[in-house]
Amino acid sequence: MRTVLPIITTIAYSCLLLFITCKQKNNAPAKEAITALQLKRGAVVTCGPPNQQFGAVAFENSCSPKTKADFDLALALLHSFEYDEAEKVFARIIDEEPGTAIAYWGVAMANFHPLWSPPTGGELEKGAKAIAIAQSLSNKTKRESDYINATAGFYKDYDKKDHRSRALIFEKAMEKIHADYPRDEEAAIFYALALNGAADPADKTFSKQKKAGDMLSAMYSEKTNHPGIVHYIIHSYDSPLLAPLGLAAARKYASVAPSSSHAQHMPSHIFVRLGYWDEVIQSNLVAAESARCYAESTGLEGHWDEELHCLDYLIYAYLQKGDNARAKQEWDYLKDMKKIDPVNFKVAYAFAAIPARYVLENKMWKEAAALEINPVGFSWQQYPWQSAILYYTRGLGSAHTGNIAAAKTELAKLKAIHDTLTLQKDVYKANFVQVQANTVEAWMLLKEGKTVDALKLMATAADLEDNTQKMAVTPSEVLPARELLGDMLLQLNEPAKAFREYEASLLQHANRFNGLYDAALAAQRSGNKEKAKLYYQQLLNIAGTKEQERPELKEARTYLNKI
Repeated sequence: MRTVLPIITTIAYSCLLLFITCKQKNNAPAKEAITALQLKRGAVVTCGPPNQQFGAVAFENSCSPKTKADFDLALALLHSFEYDEAEKVFARIIDEEPGTAIAYWGVAMANFHPLWSPPTGGELEKGAKAIAIAQSLSNKTKRESDYINATAGFYKDYDKKDHRSRALIFEKAMEKIHADYPRDEEAAIFYALALNGAADPADKTFSKQKKAGDMLSAMYSEKTNHPGIVHYIIHSYDSPLLAPLGLAAARKYASVAPSSSHAQHMPSHIFVRLGYWDEVIQSNLVAAESARCYAESTGLEGHWDEELHCLDYLIYAYLQKGDNARAKQEWDYLKDMKKIDPVNFKVAYAFAAIPARYVLENKMWKEAAALEINPVGFSWQQYPWQSAILYYTRGLGSAHTGNIAAAKTELAKLKAIHDTLTLQKDVYKANFVQVQANTVEAWMLLKEGKTVDALKLMATAADLEDNTQKMAVTPSEVLPARELLGDMLLQLNEPAKAFREYEASLLQHANRFNGLYDAALAAQRSGNKEKAKLYYQQLLNIAGTKEQERPELKEARTYLNKI
């Protein structure tokens, strides 16, 4: 079967090209070629202002005056990652004027989504077909041909080259377009997107992101209402070191595209990095409600995947404010979800990470050791990286409660997933699982009295995590490894050393509840009264007043009242 499928695909693709080239009288592809695309169609569905506000975009193109407004709308949707809705509008242009080559480019870009997970097989096939049509049509400008060919480079040989290789090809193509059309703002914007899409997640210098951010920031002062500029600035600066540079854009984007659910959520990527928990909560409450509205408006039977993504950020922020009641309320809501559409990497991550965060942030080790994955019927075998979160949680819980045999079982599962990801040449995710495996093993060693080995392995885990940039789908690692190293040192009565690790972790994970509390506690135990006062007060300022508060907050108040 493996040898037959490529032959069938080649024959089908050749037939498509024949359809395309056989009908050139009106510079339009054959109807069969358009039908083969299986385009998404229908009214644009949005939740927000009734007049569909997505920002201001003006892309010079060869569309007729009748369809130009639609093209700009489609492009604005594309820049806010409203891919399904963008495809609908591009389809509307194709239905009106099937010879509009740049509209097929739009369809291909709507199936590319550079900063999300790689396109599925179906999306790659659709994108390749759309680009083939675009290339075959003669009614296009030289600039449009360049855009089309740049995207064609990504889709070429998609069944032979891996995603990253093709993303790098797209980056280089967009770099050339930007150089050839230096006054074309869309060329700069799409080049910045390509830079972010091709960035190496292991590159802690963030060289590509900085380049993209510099380009976009230079444009921002004059184009504050362009969704692509403000959106991609946030992506460019989505790291602890660079996050302050993205704050202005984060506070602007939701108002630029208020009809986009993603635009309501995306600012929280910067707010999380800076530890602005109230802003994270507000952003994701609005975004989650918008996602629920979208699911209802489009007739989805269950929940839209974007809602789960928002819930992960929302629950994480509640936990950092010590608000267990609201965090648990959202977790219970997640448990009741029966159907999600589409099922993808974001959905798997939310299902795995949310319960893990709750029990681990609260150091509920017994509950962590017994945690069950939910939902039971989910296709977890397709998501080994996400599945590893469960085994990490149970392993850490088992080690802390002294059940070494159970911890060893979970450790073996983590190592098997690490080997799987390594064989798949997914070094980035394999490194994350290696951090988890090292962490579980380190705490096992500590329970066995092997203190030196435990500290050495925990430090190795922390160093590896420091050199691995978190994936954009996550608000944070489930638990920062360096914070856990501090926990280990504190448990071993090394408060001064623990304090240094907590402070180092807080530089990467600003205003974390446990990070602040533990830093204060370590400072207190090592006799550093000023630092203890500083971090206890910071913890109380962030948490605010709660009807049901965590005991750490009471301890902070008790200490501050004594000094």
